[in-house]
Amino acid sequence: MTTSANGRRRPPTIHDVAREAGVSRGTVSRFLNGGHYVSPAAGRAVEAAIRKTGYVVNRHARSLSTGRSDSVAFLLTEPQEKFFEDPNFNVLLRGCTEHLARHDVPLLLMLASSRDDRRRLTRYITSGHVDGVLLVSSHSGDPVAAELRAAGIPLVACGKPLGLGSKVSYVAADDRDGAREMVRHLLATGRRRVAMITGPLDTPGGTDRLAGYREVLAEAGLPYDEALVVEGDYRRAGGERAARLLLKRAPDLDAVFVASDLMAQGVVNTLQQEGCSVPDDIAVGGFDDSPAATAITPALTTMRQPFDRISAEMVRMLLAQIAGEDTAGVILPTELVVRESA
Repeated sequence: MTTSANGRRRPPTIHDVAREAGVSRGTVSRFLNGGHYVSPAAGRAVEAAIRKTGYVVNRHARSLSTGRSDSVAFLLTEPQEKFFEDPNFNVLLRGCTEHLARHDVPLLLMLASSRDDRRRLTRYITSGHVDGVLLVSSHSGDPVAAELRAAGIPLVACGKPLGLGSKVSYVAADDRDGAREMVRHLLATGRRRVAMITGPLDTPGGTDRLAGYREVLAEAGLPYDEALVVEGDYRRAGGERAARLLLKRAPDLDAVFVASDLMAQGVVNTLQQEGCSVPDDIAVGGFDDSPAATAITPALTTMRQPFDRISAEMVRMLLAQIAGEDTAGVILPTELVVRESA
């Protein structure tokens, strides 16, 4: 709190923040509205001044003057139970919340697990209750992204939505290249019967990771065997089912590339239950480097997705769209993390 001319205590204003930071009021305003055209040094000064003065945005007044809600949605188009099971969603949600908090923008979590949910939430969003949407886990044929885009809602997807080309901005890990690196690693350890459990093939991660797997097999002169490929669902139980099917189809397999760490947990558990040693009999590689990777024994060799960078880029791009800028797609590199499973 600061003291006014009549001696009364008053809440700090944007002018107090500007004075404390040694910048103009316009710089503070641009920082609060997304940080565009604000240098890193000025941004750090404004952040420090906000903390020191205790400045809080008057959201009601700003909404009246700008016509904005000053909030954004984190929209997950998956069953609710999957949100609580899959650690990747929680990591993304936490990262987006933290990056938005630096701009004093709250995040609303929305779960759309059914067609009715999607219709209801699309109607809510297009009625002006949020300024933009961070869309997570969009499946092919899911109309949400196209409907929001057609309504002019600022939108950034996590992963490239299938079938929409360049119409929707997105941030994604390099799924195809990450898959290539993992399969090359498995082959470099001497494995030759490398199976794969894919993600859902109506998602970009599902198709791109399978494509990377196939490319490296061809590169190594190995045939693509459909018996060695099972479509998964990014769930632990799905990994268990897929592992049993693979053991039945191809008992001579010596490695499995699994398109998510959570499924890989189920794979390792099933292999051990069936008397297979990991990695002595069958090596297992995952994808994500989520908390699931180190929650099993042996710890999982996996591809690290840069979740913090993904969430930071999603927030940056969404705030840029809300401010009227055009954005496109960003693809970020993955990193091989070698542990005991392969």
